[in-house]
Amino acid sequence: MKKLPVGISDFKDIRSGDYYYVDKSMLIKDIINNGGSVTLYTRPRRFGKSLNMSMLKNFFEIGSISELFNGLKISEDKEFCEKYQGQYPVISLSLKEVDGEDYTGAFKKLCGIIYVESKRHTEISESDRLDKDDKEIYSKIVRMSKDAELNADSENVIAQSLKMLTIFLNKHYGKKVVILIDEYDVPLDKAHVNGYYDEMVRLLRSMFSAALKDNENLAFGVLTGCLRISKESIFTGMNNFKVNSITMENRNETFGFTESEVDAILAHYELSSKKPEVKEWYDGYKFGESEIYSPWDVVNYCQDISSGAKTRAESYWSNSSENTLVREFVNIASEKTKSELENLVNGEKIRKKIREELTYRDIDNTIENLWSVLYLTGYLTGYKDNDDMFVLWIPNSEVRKIYADDIETWFTNRVKSDTESGKKFYDAALSGNPDEMTRILNLLLRKSVSIRDSFTKQSIRENFYHGFILGLLNEFDSIESNAENGDGYSDITITDDNDGKVVILELKYSDSGEMDDMIMSCDEALEQIEKKHYDEDFLFAGTYSKIMKYGISFNKKRALVKICEP
Repeated sequence: MKKLPVGISDFKDIRSGDYYYVDKSMLIKDIINNGGSVTLYTRPRRFGKSLNMSMLKNFFEIGSISELFNGLKISEDKEFCEKYQGQYPVISLSLKEVDGEDYTGAFKKLCGIIYVESKRHTEISESDRLDKDDKEIYSKIVRMSKDAELNADSENVIAQSLKMLTIFLNKHYGKKVVILIDEYDVPLDKAHVNGYYDEMVRLLRSMFSAALKDNENLAFGVLTGCLRISKESIFTGMNNFKVNSITMENRNETFGFTESEVDAILAHYELSSKKPEVKEWYDGYKFGESEIYSPWDVVNYCQDISSGAKTRAESYWSNSSENTLVREFVNIASEKTKSELENLVNGEKIRKKIREELTYRDIDNTIENLWSVLYLTGYLTGYKDNDDMFVLWIPNSEVRKIYADDIETWFTNRVKSDTESGKKFYDAALSGNPDEMTRILNLLLRKSVSIRDSFTKQSIRENFYHGFILGLLNEFDSIESNAENGDGYSDITITDDNDGKVVILELKYSDSGEMDDMIMSCDEALEQIEKKHYDEDFLFAGTYSKIMKYGISFNKKRALVKICEP
C-alpha cells in the first residue's frame, strides 16, 4: 500500500515518494482554458489549495520533472503538455506564515518569503541578458528582503519585488512569467486581528497591483485563499481578474475529494466498510453542483484507522484551524440569531443573503456578514436559491462538534454567572429536594441553545449537560467531576464535610423526551449508581451521615430529577 501524505503539500515529494495521490491535474487545463490572466480560487482551509499550487509550479516551471505527471490525466493530452509543460519561469509564494503581533513583525515574515523566492532565481544574477542596473536592483531585492528592516525604502522595494522579478526572468528566458500566490488573504486576516490592517492593505495593494495589473511580463497569475477580498481593498482596477469560488456551478471538483475519489482511497486501504462513518463526519460540502469531502480529514482518518492508531472518526479539520469565527459568532449572536443557530445545529436549514466579496473590516460590521464568512470558510455549506439568497446548513458531524464545543462553552459561562441559581440548586441537592432541582434546571434550560437527537451522539449530548451542571456549581469547592468511586466514575459528586452530607449526581439523556421515558432514564441513572457502588467509599469512610443519590434526565430544554428513596 502507498504511504498517506499526511501534512505533505509538496507535489514533487508526494509523486516521487510513493505516496497516495488523488489526481487533480485537470486543474491545469482549467486555468489555461477557462481562467483569466489572473485567477483567484477561494476554498476553505485544508481543501488542497497548497498542494494544487505546488502541482502548478511543478508543471509549468522551466526545468521541472515531467515524469512527475506520468499516469495522471493531464499526461493523456500530449499536445497540451508539449505546448505548456515546462515552458514558463515561475514565481511561487505562500503567504500563510505572514503573521505578527504588529506590522513590523509581519513585514519581516513577508521579507523572509521574498528573500527565499528571489534567491531561488540566482540565474538572474548570472544572466548575460540583463544589464548592470538590472542586476543591482536584483541584488537590492535580495539584500533588503534578507535584512528585513522596516522603512520607506524597504517597503517600496518589497512592494515592487514581484514586478521586478518578472521583468528580470522575462529578459533572461525570453518568456513571460507565471505568478503563483497561495493563501493570499492570510496576512490581511492576521492584520485585522492584531490591529495593523491599513498598513498591510497598503503594502499588498502595491505589491499585487504592480505584479498583476497591466504587467506585460506576466503570462498569467493564480491566487488561492479562503475569502474573496473586495477589489476596492487590494485589487483596485484589476479588470483581468477572474474568481472561481465555491458558489460556481461547475469546475468544483479540483479542490476536495469527490465521492468516487473517496471510494477509491477507502478501497485501496481496505476501509470500504468505513464509508458510512466517513460520509457522516467528512462529507456534506456543497461546492456549486459538486458534493465534496474534506481531503484533510479523509487522509488523516485513513492513516489513523489503517495503522490502528484510532478506531473511530474524530475531528481533524477543526484541530488544524483556529475556530475563532464560530466562537465570535456565538458570543455576539442576538436571541434571534441564537434561535437560527439552534435550528442549524439540530440539522435544519436556514436562508441567508451571502456577500461573496468582503473586506476584513466588513466582517465585524453586522451579524449578516458573519453568516457569509461562516459559509465561505466551510463552517456552513449550501447552495444559491435566488438572487443573493442561499440555503445553508452545517455540512457534517465534524463541523457540528465545533459548534457543540463552542455552544457548550458559551452556555457554561452563562450559567456560571448565575450564582443565585447555582446556590439554590446546591442547597436543594443537599436538602433532598428533587422538585426544586428540576424547577431550577428547566428554568435555565429554557434560556439555552438546545441539542436534539439529530445533533450528535448521545455521549456528546450528555457531555453538554454535564458541563452545564458543572458551570452551575462552579463557585463551590466541594464539587468533583468524573471522580473514581466504587467500581467506576460518578458524573458529579458534592461533599459537604461540615454537615456530613454527600450528593451523587448521575446524568442521562432521554431519547424521546416523553415523561415515562425521562423517568426511565432517571431510574437507569440511579441503577448505575447502585450497580457500580458509587457510594461505597463514602460509606466506608464513616464520616458522612447522609448520602443522597440523584438520577437526572435531560431532553432538549427539559430536565427531570429523581432521588433514590431510602
